[in-house]
Amino acid sequence: MNNMGFLQQLKDKFQKKSDRDVYLSGFEKSNRQFKAKMAHLFDEGREMDNDWFEELMITLVESDISVKTATHLIDEFKRVFKKERFTTMEEAKSLLISTMSDIYGDFPLDLMLSATGPTVVLIVGVNGSGKTTTIAKLAAKYQAEGLSVAVAAGDTFRAAAIAQLQTWAHRLNIPCIAGKQDQDPSSVMVDACRYAKEHNIDVLLCDTAGRLQNKTNLMNELSKMFRVISREIEGAPHAIWLVLDATTGQNGLSQAKVFMEATEVGGIILTKMDGTARGGIILTIKEETDIGVLFLGLGEKVEDLRPFDKESYLFSLFEGKEHVR
Repeated sequence: MNNMGFLQQLKDKFQKKSDRDVYLSGFEKSNRQFKAKMAHLFDEGREMDNDWFEELMITLVESDISVKTATHLIDEFKRVFKKERFTTMEEAKSLLISTMSDIYGDFPLDLMLSATGPTVVLIVGVNGSGKTTTIAKLAAKYQAEGLSVAVAAGDTFRAAAIAQLQTWAHRLNIPCIAGKQDQDPSSVMVDACRYAKEHNIDVLLCDTAGRLQNKTNLMNELSKMFRVISREIEGAPHAIWLVLDATTGQNGLSQAKVFMEATEVGGIILTKMDGTARGGIILTIKEETDIGVLFLGLGEKVEDLRPFDKESYLFSLFEGKEHVR
């Protein structure tokens, strides 16, 4: 998209999205503060001097864009701004959004199904991040797409996690392979993989323990799971996804880095996005980890787990319901 008309083109594309209402309502809290501050910054009477750029920096950081990412964003914005001719602040705002889009870049979305046998997805993340509920929402999504799905209750250290996943599985009418409390999680994975093979399951979603212990223990626990899963199903696990709670902000980013050091995280699911006023964390995660957000939790309902759409994200962050027909 051309920088000059980026915002208008973003709007035109957003108008055609089937899930635009979910995005707008999910980002309402983030949008409310951010949009007001951006409107003040890009008021036609403003002068883009040092004070203006300082105010922009503060606004970005308050939105949970890290200082490192915000500095990069502003540097890129200045670089292009000097080369282009802008006559209005609206065009300058469009450039900022375009620069954010460029910084985020592109990231492959969703799951590549295995050509042979079950596709195994390992879901990792700390307790309280919404991991178990997210697994249920993913199961419902793939089920709606006509795939057979099973879930494995591998968080054996919490009886509540096992019970919660079993309840969801019953509600969705899908198999849940579960062990007893304190059972070795890897043995549950073996049972789950064998069940998935015997019953021709398309997608096996595996819950894991959410204890953020010291890194060595976490690595050892996950490494053992990988070994037993790959032994049962060739090429598995096919994906490892990290669930983060958006409301934890920069702390969530620190969690992400610990898990990334412990295992090869291939994508991030950001939950409780509708509960935070700081939508910039999405940009920071991608910039500082080079791992993209695959799904966003934009509400309580099963269908509120939405595939991440960069265009919908940027439009919903900067513009509100009044900008959509």
